[in-house]
Amino acid sequence: MNGGIDGQAVSRMREEVLDWRFKAVPGEAHGLTVGEFLARRPGLDRFGTPLLTLDAGALEHNVALMARWTAEAGVLLAPHGKTTMAPALWQRQLAAGAWGITLANVPQLRVARAFGVRRVVLANSLLDPAALAWIAAELDRDADFTLVCWVDSVRSVRLMDDALRAAGAVRPLDVCVELGAAGGRSGVRDDGEALDIGRAVREAPTLRLVGTGGYEGALAHDTSTAGLSAVGAYLERLAAVHVRLPHETDRPVVSAGGSAYFDQVVDALGGLAAEGSRVVLRSGAYVVHDDGFYRSVSPFARGGGTRLRSAMHGWARVVSAPEPGLALLDAGKRDLSFDNGLPEPQEVRGRGRGPVEGARITELNDQHAFLRGADVEVGQVVRLGLSHPCTALDKWTLIPVIEGAEGEEVVVDLVRTWF
Repeated sequence: MNGGIDGQAVSRMREEVLDWRFKAVPGEAHGLTVGEFLARRPGLDRFGTPLLTLDAGALEHNVALMARWTAEAGVLLAPHGKTTMAPALWQRQLAAGAWGITLANVPQLRVARAFGVRRVVLANSLLDPAALAWIAAELDRDADFTLVCWVDSVRSVRLMDDALRAAGAVRPLDVCVELGAAGGRSGVRDDGEALDIGRAVREAPTLRLVGTGGYEGALAHDTSTAGLSAVGAYLERLAAVHVRLPHETDRPVVSAGGSAYFDQVVDALGGLAAEGSRVVLRSGAYVVHDDGFYRSVSPFARGGGTRLRSAMHGWARVVSAPEPGLALLDAGKRDLSFDNGLPEPQEVRGRGRGPVEGARITELNDQHAFLRGADVEVGQVVRLGLSHPCTALDKWTLIPVIEGAEGEEVVVDLVRTWF
Protein backbone atom coordinates (compact mmCIF):
# COMPACT_ATOMS: atom_id res chain seq x y z
CA MET A 1 0.00 0.00 0.00
CA ASN A 2 1.18 3.55 -0.79
CA GLY A 3 -0.57 6.68 0.45
CA GLY A 4 -3.91 4.96 0.96
CA ILE A 5 -4.11 3.13 -2.36
CA ASP A 6 -2.88 -0.23 -3.61
CA GLY A 7 0.14 0.72 -5.69
CA GLN A 8 0.45 -2.76 -7.17
CA ALA A 9 -3.11 -2.59 -8.47
CA VAL A 10 -2.31 0.75 -10.10
CA SER A 11 0.89 -0.65 -11.63
CA ARG A 12 -0.96 -3.64 -13.08
CA MET A 13 -2.83 -1.29 -15.41
CA ARG A 14 0.40 -1.13 -17.44
CA GLU A 15 -0.18 -4.80 -18.27
CA GLU A 16 -3.51 -4.14 -20.00
CA VAL A 17 -3.47 -5.06 -23.69
CA LEU A 18 -4.32 -2.21 -26.03
CA ASP A 19 -6.94 -2.70 -28.71
CA TRP A 20 -10.08 -1.28 -30.34
CA ARG A 21 -11.72 -0.55 -26.96
CA PHE A 22 -9.64 2.59 -26.52
CA LYS A 23 -10.46 5.27 -29.07
CA ALA A 24 -7.32 7.28 -28.29
CA VAL A 25 -4.98 4.40 -29.16
CA PRO A 26 -3.52 4.13 -32.69
CA GLY A 27 -3.76 0.84 -34.56
CA GLU A 28 -0.01 0.28 -34.35
CA ALA A 29 -0.40 -0.21 -30.58
CA HIS A 30 -3.02 -2.93 -30.80
CA GLY A 31 -1.79 -6.15 -29.24
CA LEU A 32 0.84 -4.41 -27.10
CA THR A 33 0.48 -3.82 -23.40
CA VAL A 34 0.41 -0.26 -22.11
CA GLY A 35 3.94 -0.71 -20.79
CA GLU A 36 5.25 -2.12 -24.07
CA PHE A 37 3.76 0.69 -26.10
CA LEU A 38 5.08 3.40 -23.79
CA ALA A 39 8.56 1.86 -23.92
CA ARG A 40 8.63 2.88 -27.60
CA ARG A 41 8.18 6.53 -26.52
CA PRO A 42 5.61 7.21 -29.23
CA GLY A 43 5.31 10.76 -30.48
CA LEU A 44 2.04 12.63 -30.32
CA ASP A 45 1.99 12.65 -34.12
CA ARG A 46 1.45 8.86 -34.03
CA PHE A 47 -2.01 9.44 -32.56
CA GLY A 48 -5.07 10.28 -34.59
CA THR A 49 -7.86 12.77 -34.02
CA PRO A 50 -10.09 13.45 -32.22
CA LEU A 51 -7.92 13.23 -29.13
CA LEU A 52 -7.74 14.39 -25.53
CA THR A 53 -4.32 14.70 -23.89
CA LEU A 54 -2.95 15.57 -20.49
CA ASP A 55 0.27 17.51 -19.95
CA ALA A 56 2.76 15.80 -17.62
CA GLY A 57 4.35 19.01 -16.37
CA ALA A 58 1.02 20.69 -15.64
CA LEU A 59 -0.24 17.68 -13.69
CA GLU A 60 2.89 17.64 -11.54
CA HIS A 61 2.72 21.39 -11.00
CA ASN A 62 -0.96 21.37 -10.01
CA VAL A 63 -0.67 18.47 -7.57
CA ALA A 64 2.33 20.04 -5.85
CA LEU A 65 0.81 23.53 -5.70
CA MET A 66 -2.44 22.36 -4.08
CA ALA A 67 -0.60 20.09 -1.64
CA ARG A 68 1.62 22.98 -0.56
CA TRP A 69 -1.28 25.42 -0.28
CA THR A 70 -3.43 23.15 1.90
CA ALA A 71 -0.49 22.27 4.14
CA GLU A 72 0.30 25.95 4.67
CA ALA A 73 -3.38 26.66 5.35
CA GLY A 74 -3.48 23.91 7.99
CA VAL A 75 -6.34 21.99 6.36
CA LEU A 76 -6.73 18.51 4.91
CA LEU A 77 -7.49 17.60 1.31
CA ALA A 78 -9.70 14.77 0.09
CA PRO A 79 -9.79 15.60 -3.64
CA HIS A 80 -12.95 14.72 -5.49
CA GLY A 81 -11.99 11.63 -7.45
CA LYS A 82 -15.05 11.80 -9.69
CA THR A 83 -13.29 14.56 -11.66
CA THR A 84 -10.85 12.10 -13.19
CA MET A 85 -11.96 8.62 -12.06
CA ALA A 86 -8.32 7.75 -12.64
CA PRO A 87 -6.67 5.70 -9.86
CA ALA A 88 -3.22 6.60 -11.22
CA LEU A 89 -3.98 10.28 -10.64
CA TRP A 90 -5.53 9.53 -7.25
CA GLN A 91 -2.25 7.83 -6.37
CA ARG A 92 -0.32 11.01 -7.19
CA GLN A 93 -2.66 13.09 -5.05
CA LEU A 94 -2.44 10.69 -2.10
CA ALA A 95 1.33 10.45 -2.39
CA ALA A 96 1.47 14.27 -2.23
CA GLY A 97 -0.32 14.17 1.12
CA ALA A 98 -4.05 13.98 0.39
CA TRP A 99 -6.00 12.74 3.44
CA GLY A 100 -8.39 10.64 1.37
CA ILE A 101 -10.40 10.57 -1.84
CA THR A 102 -13.91 11.99 -2.26
CA LEU A 103 -16.47 10.25 -4.44
CA ALA A 104 -20.10 10.88 -5.36
CA ASN A 105 -21.80 7.49 -5.59
CA VAL A 106 -21.47 3.77 -5.00
CA PRO A 107 -20.28 2.80 -8.53
CA GLN A 108 -17.37 5.20 -8.04
CA LEU A 109 -16.78 3.75 -4.57
CA ARG A 110 -16.52 0.26 -6.08
CA VAL A 111 -13.72 1.50 -8.33
CA ALA A 112 -11.92 2.97 -5.34
CA ARG A 113 -12.21 -0.25 -3.37
CA ALA A 114 -10.97 -2.28 -6.35
CA PHE A 115 -7.78 -0.21 -6.11
CA GLY A 116 -7.55 -0.42 -2.34
CA VAL A 117 -8.37 3.19 -1.45
CA ARG A 118 -8.59 3.15 2.34
CA ARG A 119 -10.23 6.47 3.25
CA VAL A 120 -13.21 7.75 1.27
CA VAL A 121 -15.53 10.71 1.73
CA LEU A 122 -18.74 9.92 -0.12
CA ALA A 123 -20.27 13.38 -0.53
CA ASN A 124 -23.80 12.14 -0.89
CA SER A 125 -26.58 10.34 0.97
CA LEU A 126 -26.56 6.54 0.91
CA LEU A 127 -30.09 5.13 0.97
CA ASP A 128 -30.00 2.11 -1.35
CA PRO A 129 -30.32 -1.02 0.85
CA ALA A 130 -28.21 -3.17 -1.49
CA ALA A 131 -25.43 -0.60 -1.53
CA LEU A 132 -25.54 -0.23 2.25
CA ALA A 133 -25.31 -3.99 2.67
CA TRP A 134 -22.22 -4.08 0.44
CA ILE A 135 -20.64 -1.19 2.33
CA ALA A 136 -21.36 -2.87 5.66
CA ALA A 137 -19.61 -5.99 4.40
CA GLU A 138 -16.62 -3.94 3.19
CA LEU A 139 -16.30 -2.20 6.55
CA ASP A 140 -16.51 -5.50 8.42
CA ARG A 141 -14.05 -7.20 6.05
CA ASP A 142 -11.37 -4.50 6.10
CA ALA A 143 -10.55 -2.84 9.41
CA ASP A 144 -8.35 -0.27 7.60
CA PHE A 145 -11.23 0.98 5.43
CA THR A 146 -13.04 4.11 6.59
CA LEU A 147 -15.97 5.77 4.88
CA VAL A 148 -17.76 9.02 5.69
CA CYS A 149 -21.06 9.86 3.97
CA TRP A 150 -23.79 12.50 4.24
CA VAL A 151 -27.29 12.55 5.72
CA ASP A 152 -29.76 15.44 5.45
CA SER A 153 -33.05 14.28 7.02
CA VAL A 154 -34.34 12.28 9.97
CA ARG A 155 -36.10 9.95 7.53
CA SER A 156 -32.77 9.26 5.81
CA VAL A 157 -31.27 8.34 9.18
CA ARG A 158 -34.06 5.83 9.80
CA LEU A 159 -33.81 4.31 6.33
CA MET A 160 -30.05 3.88 6.67
CA ASP A 161 -30.35 2.38 10.14
CA ASP A 162 -33.04 -0.08 8.97
CA ALA A 163 -30.95 -1.20 5.99
CA LEU A 164 -27.77 -1.62 8.02
CA ARG A 165 -29.57 -3.57 10.72
CA ALA A 166 -31.04 -5.87 8.06
CA ALA A 167 -27.54 -6.36 6.63
CA GLY A 168 -26.17 -7.35 10.05
CA ALA A 169 -23.66 -4.51 10.10
CA VAL A 170 -21.05 -4.75 12.85
CA ARG A 171 -19.08 -1.53 12.44
CA PRO A 172 -21.13 1.69 12.53
CA LEU A 173 -21.12 3.83 9.40
CA ASP A 174 -19.66 7.31 9.89
CA VAL A 175 -21.94 10.13 8.75
CA CYS A 176 -21.87 13.91 8.54
CA VAL A 177 -24.96 16.07 8.72
CA GLU A 178 -25.17 17.83 5.36
CA LEU A 179 -26.15 21.49 5.49
CA GLY A 180 -27.63 23.05 2.38
CA ALA A 181 -28.92 26.44 1.32
CA ALA A 182 -31.81 27.76 -0.74
CA GLY A 183 -31.03 27.37 -4.42
CA GLY A 184 -28.31 24.83 -3.73
CA ARG A 185 -28.34 21.07 -4.03
CA SER A 186 -29.01 18.54 -1.29
CA GLY A 187 -28.54 19.34 2.39
CA VAL A 188 -30.93 20.33 5.15
CA ARG A 189 -32.02 23.96 4.81
CA ASP A 190 -33.01 24.66 8.42
CA ASP A 191 -30.27 24.90 11.05
CA GLY A 192 -32.54 23.67 13.83
CA GLU A 193 -33.50 20.64 11.79
CA ALA A 194 -29.79 19.93 11.29
CA LEU A 195 -29.48 19.52 15.06
CA ASP A 196 -32.51 17.18 15.08
CA ILE A 197 -30.77 15.05 12.44
CA GLY A 198 -27.63 14.94 14.56
CA ARG A 199 -29.59 13.69 17.56
CA ALA A 200 -31.30 11.06 15.38
CA VAL A 201 -27.91 9.79 14.22
CA ARG A 202 -26.74 9.45 17.81
CA GLU A 203 -29.79 7.32 18.57
CA ALA A 204 -29.13 4.98 15.60
CA PRO A 205 -26.77 2.16 16.70
CA THR A 206 -25.57 1.49 13.13
CA LEU A 207 -24.47 5.09 12.55
CA ARG A 208 -21.88 7.39 14.11
CA LEU A 209 -22.02 11.19 13.91
CA VAL A 210 -18.54 12.35 12.94
CA GLY A 211 -19.03 15.79 11.46
CA THR A 212 -20.70 18.29 9.17
CA GLY A 213 -20.52 18.62 5.42
CA GLY A 214 -21.71 20.89 2.66
CA TYR A 215 -21.01 22.32 -0.76
CA GLU A 216 -20.76 26.01 -1.51
CA GLY A 217 -20.10 25.74 -5.25
CA ALA A 218 -23.77 25.51 -6.20
CA LEU A 219 -24.47 28.92 -4.68
CA ALA A 220 -22.33 30.99 -7.05
CA HIS A 221 -20.88 30.64 -10.53
CA ASP A 222 -18.66 33.69 -10.73
CA THR A 223 -16.54 35.99 -8.60
CA SER A 224 -19.05 38.82 -8.32
CA THR A 225 -19.57 40.49 -4.95
CA ALA A 226 -23.00 38.90 -4.69
CA GLY A 227 -21.67 35.45 -5.48
CA LEU A 228 -18.78 35.62 -3.03
CA SER A 229 -21.09 37.01 -0.35
CA ALA A 230 -23.54 34.13 -0.80
CA VAL A 231 -20.72 31.64 -0.43
CA GLY A 232 -19.35 33.39 2.65
CA ALA A 233 -22.73 33.54 4.39
CA TYR A 234 -23.33 29.85 3.80
CA LEU A 235 -19.92 28.88 5.15
CA GLU A 236 -20.52 30.91 8.31
CA ARG A 237 -23.74 28.93 8.85
CA LEU A 238 -21.87 25.69 8.29
CA ALA A 239 -19.31 26.61 10.96
CA ALA A 240 -22.04 27.61 13.42
CA VAL A 241 -24.00 24.38 12.97
CA HIS A 242 -20.85 22.29 13.19
CA VAL A 243 -19.92 23.50 16.67
CA ARG A 244 -23.46 22.81 17.95
CA LEU A 245 -23.78 19.24 16.70
CA PRO A 246 -23.34 16.39 19.24
CA HIS A 247 -20.45 14.67 17.46
CA GLU A 248 -19.40 11.20 18.59
CA THR A 249 -15.68 11.75 18.06
CA ASP A 250 -13.05 14.02 19.52
CA ARG A 251 -11.90 15.10 16.05
CA PRO A 252 -15.01 15.75 13.98
CA VAL A 253 -14.84 16.47 10.26
CA VAL A 254 -16.11 19.70 8.77
CA SER A 255 -15.94 19.54 5.01
CA ALA A 256 -16.67 21.83 2.06
CA GLY A 257 -14.74 23.26 -0.83
CA GLY A 258 -15.00 22.68 -4.56
CA SER A 259 -12.32 24.08 -6.86
CA ALA A 260 -13.73 27.61 -7.12
CA TYR A 261 -14.00 28.99 -3.56
CA PHE A 262 -11.72 26.90 -1.37
CA ASP A 263 -9.98 30.06 -0.15
CA GLN A 264 -13.25 31.21 1.39
CA VAL A 265 -13.73 27.78 2.95
CA VAL A 266 -10.38 28.13 4.71
CA ASP A 267 -11.22 31.67 5.82
CA ALA A 268 -14.54 30.57 7.32
CA LEU A 269 -13.70 27.11 8.65
CA GLY A 270 -9.94 27.16 9.17
CA GLY A 271 -10.24 28.33 12.77
CA LEU A 272 -12.12 25.14 13.65
CA ALA A 273 -8.90 23.18 13.10
CA ALA A 274 -7.37 24.89 16.11
CA GLU A 275 -10.34 23.68 18.15
CA GLY A 276 -9.76 20.04 17.20
CA SER A 277 -11.83 19.61 14.06
CA ARG A 278 -10.54 18.18 10.80
CA VAL A 279 -11.19 20.78 8.11
CA VAL A 280 -11.37 18.80 4.87
CA LEU A 281 -11.43 20.39 1.40
CA ARG A 282 -12.86 18.32 -1.43
CA SER A 283 -11.50 20.23 -4.44
CA GLY A 284 -11.11 17.95 -7.45
CA ALA A 285 -10.79 19.93 -10.67
CA TYR A 286 -7.47 21.51 -9.65
CA VAL A 287 -5.42 18.48 -10.70
CA VAL A 288 -6.35 19.01 -14.35
CA HIS A 289 -7.63 22.61 -14.19
CA ASP A 290 -8.88 24.10 -17.47
CA ASP A 291 -8.88 26.90 -20.01
CA GLY A 292 -12.42 28.00 -19.16
CA PHE A 293 -14.52 28.21 -16.01
CA TYR A 294 -11.87 27.32 -13.44
CA ARG A 295 -9.27 29.49 -15.15
CA SER A 296 -11.45 32.48 -14.30
CA VAL A 297 -12.71 31.59 -10.79
CA SER A 298 -9.89 29.62 -9.15
CA PRO A 299 -8.53 31.28 -5.99
CA PHE A 300 -5.07 30.96 -7.52
CA ALA A 301 -6.23 33.10 -10.43
CA ARG A 302 -7.99 35.65 -8.21
CA GLY A 303 -5.32 35.91 -5.54
CA GLY A 304 -2.22 36.45 -7.63
CA GLY A 305 0.99 34.49 -7.26
CA THR A 306 1.52 31.04 -8.72
CA ARG A 307 -1.38 29.77 -10.77
CA LEU A 308 -2.65 26.36 -11.73
CA ARG A 309 -2.00 25.29 -15.31
CA SER A 310 -4.46 23.63 -17.64
CA ALA A 311 -3.29 20.06 -18.20
CA MET A 312 -5.97 19.03 -20.71
CA HIS A 313 -6.25 19.82 -24.38
CA GLY A 314 -8.34 18.60 -27.24
CA TRP A 315 -6.94 17.92 -30.68
CA ALA A 316 -9.09 17.97 -33.81
CA ARG A 317 -8.44 17.90 -37.53
CA VAL A 318 -9.96 20.16 -40.15
CA VAL A 319 -12.03 17.80 -42.30
CA SER A 320 -14.04 20.31 -44.30
CA ALA A 321 -13.98 23.99 -45.27
CA PRO A 322 -17.30 24.29 -47.10
CA GLU A 323 -17.79 28.06 -46.80
CA PRO A 324 -15.54 31.10 -46.44
CA GLY A 325 -14.73 31.55 -42.75
CA LEU A 326 -16.10 28.15 -41.71
CA ALA A 327 -14.17 24.95 -41.03
CA LEU A 328 -15.45 21.70 -39.59
CA LEU A 329 -13.28 19.79 -37.13
CA ASP A 330 -13.55 16.06 -36.42
CA ALA A 331 -14.31 16.41 -32.69
CA GLY A 332 -17.68 17.06 -31.12
CA LYS A 333 -19.84 16.47 -28.07
CA ARG A 334 -18.76 12.83 -27.89
CA ASP A 335 -15.14 13.94 -27.49
CA LEU A 336 -14.99 17.38 -25.85
CA SER A 337 -16.61 19.11 -22.89
CA PHE A 338 -19.18 21.78 -23.73
CA ASP A 339 -21.46 22.24 -20.68
CA ASN A 340 -19.40 25.06 -19.14
CA GLY A 341 -18.16 26.82 -22.24
CA LEU A 342 -17.25 25.77 -25.75
CA PRO A 343 -13.69 24.72 -26.69
CA GLU A 344 -11.17 27.50 -27.34
CA PRO A 345 -8.97 27.36 -30.46
CA GLN A 346 -5.39 27.85 -29.28
CA GLU A 347 -2.99 26.69 -31.94
CA VAL A 348 -2.88 25.39 -35.49
CA ARG A 349 -0.22 22.73 -35.61
CA GLY A 350 2.81 24.06 -37.39
CA ARG A 351 2.07 27.71 -36.70
CA GLY A 352 3.41 28.05 -33.16
CA ARG A 353 1.65 28.47 -29.87
CA GLY A 354 -0.78 31.16 -28.87
CA PRO A 355 -4.33 32.09 -29.82
CA VAL A 356 -5.64 31.57 -33.31
CA GLU A 357 -6.46 35.20 -34.10
CA GLY A 358 -10.19 35.83 -34.40
CA ALA A 359 -11.08 32.15 -34.30
CA ARG A 360 -13.81 30.64 -32.19
CA ILE A 361 -15.83 27.47 -31.88
CA THR A 362 -19.48 28.45 -32.28
CA GLU A 363 -21.21 25.07 -32.09
CA LEU A 364 -20.64 21.39 -31.45
CA ASN A 365 -22.53 18.50 -33.03
CA ASP A 366 -22.03 14.92 -31.88
CA GLN A 367 -18.88 14.47 -33.98
CA HIS A 368 -18.06 17.91 -35.40
CA ALA A 369 -16.98 21.32 -34.17
CA PHE A 370 -17.81 24.50 -36.11
CA LEU A 371 -14.67 26.65 -36.29
CA ARG A 372 -15.24 30.17 -37.57
CA GLY A 373 -12.86 33.00 -38.34
CA ALA A 374 -9.72 30.87 -38.65
CA ASP A 375 -7.31 30.74 -41.55
CA VAL A 376 -6.95 26.96 -41.69
CA GLU A 377 -6.70 24.32 -44.38
CA VAL A 378 -8.24 20.89 -44.65
CA GLY A 379 -5.95 18.37 -42.97
CA GLN A 380 -4.46 20.72 -40.38
CA VAL A 381 -4.77 19.94 -36.68
CA VAL A 382 -6.07 22.46 -34.15
CA ARG A 383 -5.28 22.35 -30.44
CA LEU A 384 -8.25 23.30 -28.28
CA GLY A 385 -8.45 24.60 -24.73
CA LEU A 386 -11.31 23.03 -22.79
CA SER A 387 -13.51 24.00 -19.88
CA HIS A 388 -14.67 21.78 -16.99
CA PRO A 389 -12.52 18.64 -16.63
CA CYS A 390 -15.38 16.67 -15.04
CA THR A 391 -17.17 16.49 -18.39
CA ALA A 392 -14.06 16.22 -20.55
CA LEU A 393 -12.29 13.20 -19.09
CA ASP A 394 -15.47 11.12 -18.84
CA LYS A 395 -15.49 10.76 -22.62
CA TRP A 396 -12.16 8.90 -22.67
CA THR A 397 -11.19 5.54 -21.18
CA LEU A 398 -7.48 6.00 -21.89
CA ILE A 399 -5.81 9.41 -22.07
CA PRO A 400 -2.27 10.04 -23.38
CA VAL A 401 0.00 12.09 -21.13
CA ILE A 402 2.52 14.12 -23.10
CA GLU A 403 5.72 16.02 -22.44
CA GLY A 404 8.13 17.88 -24.68
CA ALA A 405 8.24 20.92 -26.92
CA GLU A 406 5.80 21.72 -29.71
CA GLY A 407 6.03 19.23 -32.52
CA GLU A 408 8.22 16.94 -30.40
CA GLU A 409 5.71 15.85 -27.75
CA VAL A 410 6.23 12.30 -26.53
CA VAL A 411 3.52 10.20 -24.88
CA VAL A 412 4.96 9.18 -21.51
CA ASP A 413 1.88 7.66 -19.91
CA LEU A 414 -1.63 6.46 -20.65
CA VAL A 415 -4.09 7.33 -17.89
CA ARG A 416 -6.91 4.78 -17.49
CA THR A 417 -10.27 6.13 -16.37
CA TRP A 418 -13.24 4.23 -14.94
CA PHE A 419 -16.38 6.28 -15.48
